Amino acid sequence: MPGLVILPRDWRGYLAAMLSSAEADVLISSPYVTQDGVGFMAEHISSRVRAQGRICLLTDLSPLNVSQGSTDPHAVRSLNQLAPNVEVYHLPRLHAKVYVADVHHAAITSANLTRGGLSLNYEYGVGIEHSPSVSTIRRDVTEYAELGARVTFQELAVYCQAADRVRSALQGQQRQIAQTARRALEEALQDAADELIRIRVSGGAIHPVFAKTIVYLLQREGPLTTAQLHHMIEQIHPDLCDNSVDRVINGVRFGKKWKHAVRTAQQGLKRRGLVQLEDGRWVLVGPTGQMLPG
Repeated sequence: MPGLVILPRDWRGYLAAMLSSAEADVLISSPYVTQDGVGFMAEHISSRVRAQGRICLLTDLSPLNVSQGSTDPHAVRSLNQLAPNVEVYHLPRLHAKVYVADVHHAAITSANLTRGGLSLNYEYGVGIEHSPSVSTIRRDVTEYAELGARVTFQELAVYCQAADRVRSALQGQQRQIAQTARRALEEALQDAADELIRIRVSGGAIHPVFAKTIVYLLQREGPLTTAQLHHMIEQIHPDLCDNSVDRVINGVRFGKKWKHAVRTAQQGLKRRGLVQLEDGRWVLVGPTGQMLPG
């Protein structure tokens, strides 16, 4: 098929060519990122991107990924050395592996930006060299990234410290399987998860995150019931949907707290004339271009 290239296991040559040919920017969605992957980028990224280009990375910085070594936040932070404009977004439960150079080339593959993904594992994918299709892929990944948290390099530096404590606690547990070590690991994981939550909500409420996600889902899926929205939002934002926390008023439980936050987001969108409830389903009614502040 014209514009479609099959990428077998040894696909790194294709990615290297993509990176070296990039004129302005590179967009990557990779749940796992390690120093080997960033090192590969450093070896092949074009001088044009280095001089005045942009790199955008969507990844999953969840504490479990960090503790297992699947993702290295220090490696992510070192991307700052590869281009003058680098953006990092965190979104849990990310699984897509997508690599885009300008609007000319895209690779959709099973491979993460890691040593395993580039060299060791059996990976497979396709390269796309049809500009309209590449533009669509770019838009889809960019819009999905915006549902996550933009992590500044200052915030990433703080998170690296939390991640180091997680790894240190894990190593301590592995050396000495004891209750105190397990407790330290659990506390470090919770601290790191809390730090990501603070970044995700930018020190405010979670309602804007849910509102943006509701509009995103209604745009793509059409009218949805509240129950359907709950299920889809929980899939996208598992870290914000804690089913162990109920809303309690005067000692009476009123269901899951995050679902009340979704309801608040729905009502806020309704007051602004962006959505309404029709026959039990939420539908978009306002101009989507003005839907939400960044």
